[in-house]
Amino acid sequence: MNGITRLYAENDVLANNNVDFEVLENEIHAVVGENGAGKTTLMKILYGLERADSGNIVFKGKEVSIHSPLDAGRLGIGMVHQHFCLIPEFTIAENVVLGIEPLKRKFFFDSERAVKNVREVNEQYGFQIDPALRVSQLTVGQMQLVEIIKILYRKADLLIFDEPTSVLTEQQINRLFSTLRKLIKIGKTIIIITHKLNEVKEISDRVTVMRKGRVVAVKKTAEIDERELSRLMVGKRVIFQFERDPMPPGGVVIELKDVTLREKGQERPLLDKVNMQIHSGEIVGVAGVGGNGLGELEDVISGLREVSGGVILHNAEDITRLSSLSLRERGLAYVPQDRLFRGSSLQSTVSENMIISNHHLFLKGGVFKKKEVQAFTDELTQHFSIDGDTKALIATLSGGNIQKVILARELATRSDFFVFSEPSWGLDVACSEFIYSKILEIRKQGVAVLLISSNLDEIQGLADTIVVMYRGRVVCSFPNTRDLSRELIGEYMLGLRDDYQKIS
Repeated sequence: MNGITRLYAENDVLANNNVDFEVLENEIHAVVGENGAGKTTLMKILYGLERADSGNIVFKGKEVSIHSPLDAGRLGIGMVHQHFCLIPEFTIAENVVLGIEPLKRKFFFDSERAVKNVREVNEQYGFQIDPALRVSQLTVGQMQLVEIIKILYRKADLLIFDEPTSVLTEQQINRLFSTLRKLIKIGKTIIIITHKLNEVKEISDRVTVMRKGRVVAVKKTAEIDERELSRLMVGKRVIFQFERDPMPPGGVVIELKDVTLREKGQERPLLDKVNMQIHSGEIVGVAGVGGNGLGELEDVISGLREVSGGVILHNAEDITRLSSLSLRERGLAYVPQDRLFRGSSLQSTVSENMIISNHHLFLKGGVFKKKEVQAFTDELTQHFSIDGDTKALIATLSGGNIQKVILARELATRSDFFVFSEPSWGLDVACSEFIYSKILEIRKQGVAVLLISSNLDEIQGLADTIVVMYRGRVVCSFPNTRDLSRELIGEYMLGLRDDYQKIS
């Protein structure tokens, strides 16, 4: 890719500024940079989802024109996106074969053959997921696997992965990396966009660093360490570890007693008698693999799904049947896993998203007090270092800036109980650092924090207490000490141990 420039004229954002980018055959090439650095835009241009304003693309020695993903597919270029491109009402098999469907009698979709073909791909690469399941039934982690299966099914020669490990456990990441290495051995070439610098070191041969729409460095991975990579990414030194100041927890703010969630037609409960306490000034980190109850725990604790049994208490009062609105009025703040569709309104402005939780404070006679709204949003934008016009649609912001908008809005509610679900998913080092500092800040203020995450680094870096869920049950609970083994936590996450442990 030579001299690639992409300007979004509607909000005057120069996403790519005369970028030269080269990938060698049969290498794994990492692309790193902060949110908004231009990484994903560059890859979307290569895949045909975006058009460059200037520059050209040379693939296998020939200049090519890529106007759409179909063009890219014909050339042998495939992409797994950070935000999934799946149809919820379709099965896994139907999503995987979409566009190249197997037919019977030349005209009719052969669903049985589609399932068989996808099952063969799963077996080949060691994925364990039923092709007949509907995507609407899947967790985020399972959707990620479907996207990977799609690209492998199409037999692309150049595979682009945008944050492929965001919701995978360490063991699953190891299996994925093993698969990527096998693909290289059989002649594939891989580009991987990631914010996890340890993954860059582990899996890639070379790394391109982008900052503010430009390439600032191209290095052999073996010749650069994580700290130098982070400095190149953000232009400053990045802190890699946070110190949790020791502080005794206060009283119980939230308690779950035998909370159970059942779904019609399913024999096993989605949540099976979950018991948990979260104290004032305590971060309880809940770890687990997708499909084991983390998403359901997020739903019931935020009032979006009604439990089948058990009790949820807030400051010793029963809140089990309260709506999400009532919970927020009691003091619940919520940063959801799905920042695009649950955490924000993409068709609304940044400013509107910021005031959505307390918009009534800015009304007079049914009309918004525009000056007060602007002053409020300007203050949050400055305090949380949000890049973007508050009058623009929030959809125009990068993922990291959208997450900062949600965080700023929730922190403005002065709540006594926070739920964070996958708070750093897909975010760069600097943005993750900012989010983590805010979580630790509210802990110091005595807020009770429930941190739901499949990222063990995140859990071990922030939590006071670590709880692991498997098949909808709490299978262990540990105080987070320096000598707590991540391998032990991983074994519980994958169901390799069945001895319930609660160590105090």
